[in-house]
Amino acid sequence: MSIPVTGRFAPSPSGRMHLGNAFSCLLTWLFVRSAGGRIVLRHEDLDPQRCSREKADLLEEDLLWLGLDWDEGGSRGGERYYQSNRFDLYAHYLNCLDEMGLLYPCFCSRGELHAAGAPHASDGTPLYPGTCKRLSPARRAEKAALRRPALRIAVPERVISLTDGLQGVYSENLATDCGDFILRRSDGVFAYQLAVVVDDALMGVNQVVRGRDLLSSTPRQLWLQALLGFDHPAYYHVPLLLAPDGRRLSKRDGDFDLGAVRASGASPEAVLGRLAFWAGLIDREEAVSLPELLGVFRLDRVRREDIVVDTGSGQG
Repeated sequence: MSIPVTGRFAPSPSGRMHLGNAFSCLLTWLFVRSAGGRIVLRHEDLDPQRCSREKADLLEEDLLWLGLDWDEGGSRGGERYYQSNRFDLYAHYLNCLDEMGLLYPCFCSRGELHAAGAPHASDGTPLYPGTCKRLSPARRAEKAALRRPALRIAVPERVISLTDGLQGVYSENLATDCGDFILRRSDGVFAYQLAVVVDDALMGVNQVVRGRDLLSSTPRQLWLQALLGFDHPAYYHVPLLLAPDGRRLSKRDGDFDLGAVRASGASPEAVLGRLAFWAGLIDREEAVSLPELLGVFRLDRVRREDIVVDTGSGQG
């Protein structure tokens, strides 16, 4: 007997949704609904300086305007669907990893890491050279008296592979492609890598559809899942929407802000048609409903490569 599919919307409420966010959410919705599954909405508001409840409410409003409904979570589900209220859970699992002897304090600043000229990991971040892992207990105590450390996890020399449902086989050597990574920042905020692993497991998520930029995070998450005794979800990393200059659409740059799209008089069906056309689900850009998209949705029609769109005219 097959296990029912549980997927999730996991937006970061740091700004108004843009069409890149909506593109990923639409594909999540289609993947789950085509399998008769259920969707959890979780607000990934780990960073209090960038995220707010007001922005989370706008995200929900935009999702519902598009017709992208969910079955559990969001503001209707209560506080446990906001990561900012789940720090006690993350602390518990962080302690589990600490008891395995895998964590160590790191006092390096971001500026120090960049100045050190360290090689870069597969996601573009500096590959941590292990500076603080080699500190003596006395030196750690000296540094701890001056500043609160971040906590890193020591990774093994191990290749982690997965077969992504869209991108195929992907592998990373944790030591040489990733390096020891942070699980809790020096300001006490828990890192995405730990929070997403804990939340997906405890919320029963067994299918993850998200942007291709997060593919390189997956081996780390698979490793953490194994350490903590969690099951592995099935992963589908969808293409990103890119501006003509090659950068991905972002909230910070205001690309295709859904508030502006709605104010322009565009209908939800017109927006869905544009997104579906970009995804490769329909042959021409035209207004389309969600039931119509469910009728034509097939995995083999979903594009694998990133998609360049015209942010000036709004045409793909």
